[in-house]
Amino acid sequence: MTHEVFNQAPPLVDYDVAADQALLAAVGREGAAWATGDLHRLGKLAGTAEPQRWADEANRFEPRLQSHDRYGHRVDEVDFHPSWHKLMEVAVGEGLAGASWSDDRPGVHVARAAGLFVWSQVEAGHSCPISMTYAVVPALRHASELAARYEPLLASRSYDPGLRTPVAKAGLLAGMGMTEKQGGSDVRANTTTATAETDGTWRLRGHKWFTSAPMCDLFLVLAQAPQGLSCFLVPRVLPDGTRNTFRIQRLKDKLGNRSNASSEPEFDDTVAWLVGDEGQGVRTIIEMVAMTRLDCVTGSASGMRAALNQAIHHTRHRHAFGGPLADKPAMSNVLADLALESEAATVLAMRLAGAVDRNEQAFKRLAIAVGKFWVCKRQPAVVGEALECLGGNGYVEESGLPRLYRDAPLNSIWEGSGNVQALDILRTLRREPDSLEAFLAEVALAAGADRRLDAAIAGLKGAPTEEEARRVAERMALVLQASLLVRHAPPAVADAFCASRLGGDWGHTFGTLPPGADTAAIVERAAPAR
Repeated sequence: MTHEVFNQAPPLVDYDVAADQALLAAVGREGAAWATGDLHRLGKLAGTAEPQRWADEANRFEPRLQSHDRYGHRVDEVDFHPSWHKLMEVAVGEGLAGASWSDDRPGVHVARAAGLFVWSQVEAGHSCPISMTYAVVPALRHASELAARYEPLLASRSYDPGLRTPVAKAGLLAGMGMTEKQGGSDVRANTTTATAETDGTWRLRGHKWFTSAPMCDLFLVLAQAPQGLSCFLVPRVLPDGTRNTFRIQRLKDKLGNRSNASSEPEFDDTVAWLVGDEGQGVRTIIEMVAMTRLDCVTGSASGMRAALNQAIHHTRHRHAFGGPLADKPAMSNVLADLALESEAATVLAMRLAGAVDRNEQAFKRLAIAVGKFWVCKRQPAVVGEALECLGGNGYVEESGLPRLYRDAPLNSIWEGSGNVQALDILRTLRREPDSLEAFLAEVALAAGADRRLDAAIAGLKGAPTEEEARRVAERMALVLQASLLVRHAPPAVADAFCASRLGGDWGHTFGTLPPGADTAAIVERAAPAR
């Protein structure tokens, strides 16, 4: 025996992921206190070893494209590891896909966002089809007949994988096909064409560049019709049971999100149904985009929290220089700084979900883009710093941190990168003054409570130029987060956030909170609880 293993942190298992003070307070505040029991049940499952194993296996054994069967027939299917299906079964069964659209309880979208926040800490990749299935419903309602046929199945809590006639399944999943190689976010440059048929259907021809979760049952797709860019519903299997033309040319070899298949499908005389008015494709599908952007915020907040849990857990068990790492002033400052970022992201995500529940149209049009811009950009920095807290232990796959790190940049890219969000914010400020009024009314609820916040709110006046768009988006996000924390978080959290993010007394790295910040109290509030 050459050595004895000691001074290593035990695995972070058998704890309640939902025992998160900031999350639970926000859920109650936004009208979904009735969901607390379900959140704790899901959180206890998320904190056990088996789902952590599912997450690892779903990413180690990646999806595989099966273009043809053994006889040479084109099938265009993707095979997933059984652990992927386990993750999906829980997510759909917990109502994280489309179920909230069939539930009229107040706060149902908040409850669903909180569940996604908790369960995505296990694994982020499978949340992509879950999110798209949730988001497709409001867009599909632009075609009442299609919505009547498919919405009950999209809202199902039954996970029913495999390509079969949609109406014969117990539950459906949905995706979207927007981007093409020559346009990216500039979807008006799309070249996929749509031709009307006499039977009321359309035929699509073209190639999509980045379509995730190709084994979904239905897709909303943008294509050029005679009157302009339009939105269409494309099923993988047609009502008569035959396969629609959906040729998967290849699966993307991605940086992260490797459990989730992303593909390049080709349409060739592909059957589709028009959703919304011809020529109004962007206006139709933007309702789906708004909901998936909300999930980008929630997913990034979830990833931050997962990384923070690991950092606090490790440093509380790891001893160096005479005591636990977490008790060292430098490390305590880092952990507290990460905790501030995590809590600010969490409360903002739940506030945005509350705006969806209460149909606060003017506020959410601006605030979702603001949150998407900032929170998704903060995730890579938070995960990277948390990984460093584990030292070399954080750099090996068994810790789970490398997967979190690879996944971290995705939400900032998906549904429009930072520049797209910043320009959307700029357009909204110029064209929809009611959105700015709603935003200012929200942050003004904390007026007078912190001089640094008051000064930052006053600094939002004026008409920004395009060159200033990103700076304005960042400032708006920090002001909105600060306002929420000043109103709802303990004084130690709110004061440290305002002093660092708004007061100018903050460095360029985590762990530079100003002297006097109650780092011990902030870290204690954020520590994972069993």
